[in-house]
Amino acid sequence: MRRNADVQILKWTYDAETDEYYLSLFTSEQPDLNWENPEVRAAVHDVMKFWLERGACGYRMDVINLISKDQGFPDAEPALGPDRKYHPGSEYYLNGPRMHEYLQEIKREVLQKYGAITVGEMPGVSDIREKIRTVGRQSGELNMMFIFDVVDIDTQPGKVRMTLQDWSVKDLARAISKWQRAMIEHDGWNSVFIENHDNPRSVSRYCDDSNAYRGYGAKLLALMQTTLSGTLFVYQGEELGMRNVPRSWDIMAEYKDIESINFWKKSKELYGNDPKQLAEQRKILEKKARDHARSPMQWNGGANAGFCQSAVEPWMRVNDDYKDVNAEKQQSADNEEELSTWQFWQRGLANRKAHADSFVYGDFHAVGPESDEVFAYLRTGKKSGKWLVVLNFSGKTVKWKIPGEVKVKGWMAGNYMKGKPDQNLEGSASLRPWEGILGKCIDS
Repeated sequence: MRRNADVQILKWTYDAETDEYYLSLFTSEQPDLNWENPEVRAAVHDVMKFWLERGACGYRMDVINLISKDQGFPDAEPALGPDRKYHPGSEYYLNGPRMHEYLQEIKREVLQKYGAITVGEMPGVSDIREKIRTVGRQSGELNMMFIFDVVDIDTQPGKVRMTLQDWSVKDLARAISKWQRAMIEHDGWNSVFIENHDNPRSVSRYCDDSNAYRGYGAKLLALMQTTLSGTLFVYQGEELGMRNVPRSWDIMAEYKDIESINFWKKSKELYGNDPKQLAEQRKILEKKARDHARSPMQWNGGANAGFCQSAVEPWMRVNDDYKDVNAEKQQSADNEEELSTWQFWQRGLANRKAHADSFVYGDFHAVGPESDEVFAYLRTGKKSGKWLVVLNFSGKTVKWKIPGEVKVKGWMAGNYMKGKPDQNLEGSASLRPWEGILGKCIDS
């Protein structure tokens, strides 16, 4: 089995001044707090109150399920094989023994007093019961959490993030349907996201980011997200359809993220004499590096994409496509035939707000047989009624059979045109590459 260039780092850092080691799960410059100490927890509460007193609405809690550790500090099992010195020990600090106690304490001592909103980043948790224990209405430790099933869809199961595996539309549909249904059935609440600072650009990941299809793919993803239940998080540049940086960029010269740099150094160390394997490692970076989401925001077609003055050098090179993909150009677009990605997002968000009982709070059911190309589902609300969403996640024209039990009254929106799609109301809908359509149904 080929080894991936995952960078295994010792999580204990030696401090010469005290002649002791301290735990640092992410980097030695970021020691883990000892949440077992009540004085530490009280200090954390004070920091939270400080910002809430000044008007903060709430908190995104980074890797909040890593705050409780097994106090026996056992050695990790040799999961990576006998030739590796260090091994992952996440079972001893992921959703640790006192995590829920600490979260309940934060809720009681801080959050309830301010009516603050919370979203927890909780990687490595797939069990529905454990998630509901955290975000269910009864326990309510947090309002919601970021669920990683969709953004981990191309990661090899049980492996580190910087791995690749093939995925299908069926996988995407199952992941989304699972958590849409789970939160409805267990009285929980979803977050809706497919981009953030730790993941590549969504149009490059899930669609075709070529010049021919980038806009359609970005709008397809917008149609999907604006019709899913939960609180929607749109990452900067996603509303423009910003894409990954070009594959031609030199990694050591242009990539800045420590994860990318360490990964590439390790790759060259392991496969410097194996061009084929090294090319595979580079492919992982080109697809999944966090740098893709961290290039400067593209405001206009001017110097540095308008992010900073021409005399100022940004921390990272601006994506080469900024003259074509930028906020100014998309906001002022005046195309008689179709909307820009930004304009499409605006319309989608307005539609989501107008029909919130269906799209935000309504029932969800996937429809039609599982497909290698199409993901389709129904959203139903008491006031706004029933809506059909049909998404072609493929680069080819597809005939999608409208289920007999679904009665389409009219097609209301699509990502290929500014007006209403011209599609059959029964029989089959013909979907162009990366085309998505939204239909109003007759309530049954």
